[in-house]
Amino acid sequence: MEKMKGLQALILAMVMVMAIATTDAQSICNMPASGLMACKPAVTPPNPPPPTSTCCSALSHADMRCLCSYKNSKLLPSLGIDPNLAMKLPSLCKLPHPAN
Repeated sequence: MEKMKGLQALILAMVMVMAIATTDAQSICNMPASGLMACKPAVTPPNPPPPTSTCCSALSHADMRCLCSYKNSKLLPSLGIDPNLAMKLPSLCKLPHPAN
Protein backbone atom coordinates (compact mmCIF):
# COMPACT_ATOMS: atom_id res chain seq x y z
CA MET A 1 0.00 0.00 0.00
CA GLU A 2 2.82 2.43 0.90
CA LYS A 3 4.66 1.58 -2.33
CA MET A 4 1.49 2.38 -4.29
CA LYS A 5 1.21 5.85 -2.70
CA GLY A 6 4.87 6.52 -3.49
CA LEU A 7 4.37 5.41 -7.07
CA GLN A 8 1.31 7.64 -7.42
CA ALA A 9 3.27 10.63 -6.09
CA LEU A 10 6.12 9.91 -8.50
CA ILE A 11 3.74 9.64 -11.46
CA LEU A 12 2.03 12.89 -10.47
CA ALA A 13 5.40 14.64 -10.18
CA MET A 14 6.48 13.36 -13.59
CA VAL A 15 3.22 14.48 -15.19
CA MET A 16 3.58 17.94 -13.67
CA VAL A 17 7.18 18.29 -14.84
CA MET A 18 6.22 17.16 -18.34
CA ALA A 19 3.30 19.58 -18.43
CA ILE A 20 5.49 22.44 -17.30
CA ALA A 21 8.23 21.55 -19.76
CA THR A 22 5.93 21.15 -22.76
CA THR A 23 4.06 24.43 -22.70
CA ASP A 24 4.72 27.92 -21.46
CA ALA A 25 1.02 28.70 -21.62
CA GLN A 26 0.62 27.01 -18.26
CA SER A 27 1.36 28.81 -15.05
CA ILE A 28 1.28 28.13 -11.36
CA CYS A 29 0.36 30.97 -9.02
CA ASN A 30 0.59 33.47 -11.88
CA MET A 31 4.14 32.35 -12.62
CA PRO A 32 4.74 30.95 -16.12
CA ALA A 33 6.41 27.59 -16.56
CA SER A 34 9.50 29.30 -17.99
CA GLY A 35 9.81 31.35 -14.79
CA LEU A 36 9.44 28.25 -12.63
CA MET A 37 12.14 26.49 -14.64
CA ALA A 38 14.39 29.57 -14.46
CA CYS A 39 14.12 29.48 -10.66
CA LYS A 40 14.65 25.74 -10.26
CA PRO A 41 18.49 25.83 -10.10
CA ALA A 42 18.32 28.43 -7.30
CA VAL A 43 16.16 26.13 -5.16
CA THR A 44 17.94 22.86 -5.85
CA PRO A 45 20.50 21.70 -3.25
CA PRO A 46 23.30 21.25 -2.46
CA ASN A 47 24.99 24.35 -3.97
CA PRO A 48 22.32 26.47 -5.61
CA PRO A 49 23.43 29.45 -7.71
CA PRO A 50 21.84 32.85 -7.12
CA PRO A 51 18.50 33.33 -8.88
CA THR A 52 18.72 34.66 -12.43
CA SER A 53 17.13 37.90 -13.56
CA THR A 54 14.60 35.78 -15.49
CA CYS A 55 13.66 33.99 -12.28
CA CYS A 56 13.37 37.22 -10.29
CA SER A 57 11.32 38.89 -12.98
CA ALA A 58 8.86 36.00 -13.08
CA LEU A 59 8.75 35.88 -9.28
CA SER A 60 7.94 39.58 -9.11
CA HIS A 61 4.64 38.90 -10.91
CA ALA A 62 3.77 35.74 -8.98
CA ASP A 63 1.03 35.32 -6.40
CA MET A 64 3.22 34.85 -3.31
CA ARG A 65 0.43 33.59 -1.06
CA CYS A 66 -0.35 30.93 -3.61
CA LEU A 67 3.30 29.92 -3.98
CA CYS A 68 3.75 29.80 -0.21
CA SER A 69 0.84 27.40 0.04
CA TYR A 70 3.13 24.78 -1.52
CA LYS A 71 5.93 25.14 1.06
CA ASN A 72 4.84 22.08 3.06
CA SER A 73 3.98 20.00 0.01
CA LYS A 74 5.70 16.64 -0.32
CA LEU A 75 5.74 17.27 -4.05
CA LEU A 76 8.55 19.87 -3.87
CA PRO A 77 11.22 17.55 -2.47
CA SER A 78 10.19 14.87 -4.96
CA LEU A 79 10.99 17.40 -7.71
CA GLY A 80 14.37 18.19 -6.15
CA ILE A 81 13.21 21.54 -4.74
CA ASP A 82 14.21 22.58 -1.24
CA PRO A 83 11.28 24.53 0.28
CA ASN A 84 13.65 26.46 2.56
CA LEU A 85 15.67 27.66 -0.43
CA ALA A 86 12.44 28.55 -2.23
CA MET A 87 11.32 30.71 0.70
CA LYS A 88 14.55 32.72 0.40
CA LEU A 89 14.01 33.63 -3.27
CA PRO A 90 11.97 36.83 -2.71
CA SER A 91 14.68 38.33 -0.54
CA LEU A 92 17.48 37.13 -2.86
CA CYS A 93 15.61 38.77 -5.73
CA LYS A 94 15.30 41.93 -3.64
CA LEU A 95 11.56 42.05 -4.11
CA PRO A 96 9.94 45.00 -2.33
CA HIS A 97 7.56 42.96 -0.16
CA PRO A 98 8.99 39.49 0.45
CA ALA A 99 6.52 36.84 1.53
CA ASN A 100 6.39 35.76 5.17
